[in-house]
Amino acid sequence: MELVLISGLSGSGKSVALNLLEDAGFYCVDNLPVVMLTVLIDMLRQEKISKVAVGIDARSGDGIELLPERLRQLEKNGVRYSFLFLQAGEETLIKRYSESRRRHPLTTENRTLEEAIRRESELLAPLAELGHRIDTSDLKANALRDWVRQFISGTGEGGLTLLFQSFGFKHGLPLDVDLVFDVRCLPNPFYDLALRPLTGRDAPVIAFLEASPDVLRMRRDIARFVADWLPSYVRDNRSYLTVGIGCTGGQHRSVYLAETLCREFAGQAPRVLVRHRGLA
Repeated sequence: MELVLISGLSGSGKSVALNLLEDAGFYCVDNLPVVMLTVLIDMLRQEKISKVAVGIDARSGDGIELLPERLRQLEKNGVRYSFLFLQAGEETLIKRYSESRRRHPLTTENRTLEEAIRRESELLAPLAELGHRIDTSDLKANALRDWVRQFISGTGEGGLTLLFQSFGFKHGLPLDVDLVFDVRCLPNPFYDLALRPLTGRDAPVIAFLEASPDVLRMRRDIARFVADWLPSYVRDNRSYLTVGIGCTGGQHRSVYLAETLCREFAGQAPRVLVRHRGLA
């Protein structure tokens, strides 16, 4: 069985992810009480259903604390699973709820929307470390679908996935990165009017950056750091290691470095991926 668990904050895009999985042929169940997880999987295995996606969130109440133990039971029973946790910043979630005019599941007569979001973050904090995290704060629905599709494309593969993600500091630090490298000290193509509309994937920008010894030195230093510590993350049984590379706008320098590092590390981990938050 290919089992994908989806969790995260309300308003972070879980419905988008589950709809994509359903379109991809998964049998989807949303808002499943944690205590029913192993029962459901046993039933579906008997029915020979091979692709299952389960949404679990704070609506499970205190039972959410049982999830790590239930996942251990599934592993003992030979069920391999992948865990995807979606999150977003508080301001983004408040804006989304204000625009949709929907009610947050944890709001009450005595609990405001802001308080409900913070309470949910507290309840789900232990789950964020169980799998791969995606910060959807600045992502459009189509970009999120692409990233979820990329995630499930490797759910059957074992070992660690190394992900290089570019971003712009002016949009805030992503919530889903494990390591962060600040490359704002490097020469900025933005100030060249001919290069400004281009990205770090375009040949003129690449030529501009590779003409700088500091850029090449930064690339070597980041590569050496990741290579030195990658075996330790593998020994820690990590499924994903997300390396964030940030410049000012997430368009030129960080994109170039993420792309070149992805190519350099190809073959050094079971899966090596690249994402560009500023271009998404």
